[in-house]
Amino acid sequence: MPKSPCYMYPKIVLFLLFITIGGTLRGQQELISISRTNGRVEIPFEYVNNFIIVNIVFNRIFPLKFIFDTGAENTILTRKEITDLLAINYQRKITVFGSDLKTELTAYVAPGISLSFGEHLRIASQAVLVMEEDYFSFEEYAGVEVHGILGADILRRFVVQIDYRRRRITFQDPSKFSPPKGRGYEMIDTEFSRHKPYANLSANLRPGEEKPVKLLMDTGASLALLMYTHSDSILQLPENLILTNIGRGLGGNLEGFIGRTASLEIGSRQLTNVITSFQDIADEYLIDSTFLNNRNGIMGNVILDRYRIIIDYIREDVYLQPTRDFRKAFEFDRSGINLVAAGEDLGKYIVLSVVAGSPADRAGIQKGDEVRIVNGVPAYLRGLENIVRILQRKPGKRVKLVIRRNGERMTKRITLQDLI
Repeated sequence: MPKSPCYMYPKIVLFLLFITIGGTLRGQQELISISRTNGRVEIPFEYVNNFIIVNIVFNRIFPLKFIFDTGAENTILTRKEITDLLAINYQRKITVFGSDLKTELTAYVAPGISLSFGEHLRIASQAVLVMEEDYFSFEEYAGVEVHGILGADILRRFVVQIDYRRRRITFQDPSKFSPPKGRGYEMIDTEFSRHKPYANLSANLRPGEEKPVKLLMDTGASLALLMYTHSDSILQLPENLILTNIGRGLGGNLEGFIGRTASLEIGSRQLTNVITSFQDIADEYLIDSTFLNNRNGIMGNVILDRYRIIIDYIREDVYLQPTRDFRKAFEFDRSGINLVAAGEDLGKYIVLSVVAGSPADRAGIQKGDEVRIVNGVPAYLRGLENIVRILQRKPGKRVKLVIRRNGERMTKRITLQDLI
């Protein structure tokens, strides 16, 4: 089969990646079944480590978990063994290049896939991109098993409503949708490119330095805000920063800075002291402005989960309704530990990196250490999300960790402090 090139770039979202192949996959039929629901289907989701995870029945056989991702152009399956078991005849083979534009990976287009969401919504014939290997390792960073990404090639057919507090997503027939009136909803200034929503906002990276920014609204991003510092000369870094691991590309972990944006105006409301990752990708990743759609960065779930969201893909409108979580403070790790899940049951927790000069660094915790016990409770009983919360507790709180390094058990005590 002939190869057609596409590119995989790092998605700086607590180590998640994303992919584009220069357009939606061809050869799919618009066969959608919404039964007995008056054109409206509500499905539950899990919200784990700031990832939205939905249950999908793949080809009426396999129950799988996909990340719900408004920032991804295509729907992707990361487990090729599933389509191999189904004896799927792949439409074509695609060469995927890594972020260095040198590393070649392989993916396949699987046509005619059925995707079911609960009892009342089924996409009867969908082309899905299948990775030859699981290059993504989503579960390491979500802490639960994940099999792929649900992208804009499916979402673009609906009006999609996301209710983070109720853990529900509603898919609605666009012909039966009426824009919300009152109820605290506000239409924000957005534009769509390749069926992905971009918000035009105003940011003050430093107090008094206001700048218009275009941000991809990305529910596949488990962060608050990412700014590309190369995208505009006015996007200068704030003064208080830490150098740390902010993502993972195919060539390894990616370093950048984390600090706070003084304020971000979304419509008529303002968020303050927003945790922000900063990356300069101009030289290292050779990404052109066409691919980025001239955006300045990404707005992820740590901001979006403060709202009820309506995305009208057909009319290209976005409505936001702030919830009672809108004013909650943006918390950040106070230990200096970047942790990932590992092992067959994802019950092992490995230190990915340690921030220099942080409480964890001073306590002697090192990259590669396995965290076994947290405050007297085995780590596998707590889970990744709960451990992360413990490491975000108030400054001055003490955390006792039992770690294993090269077969040796050690006890480490750290006192949490603000890092940014």
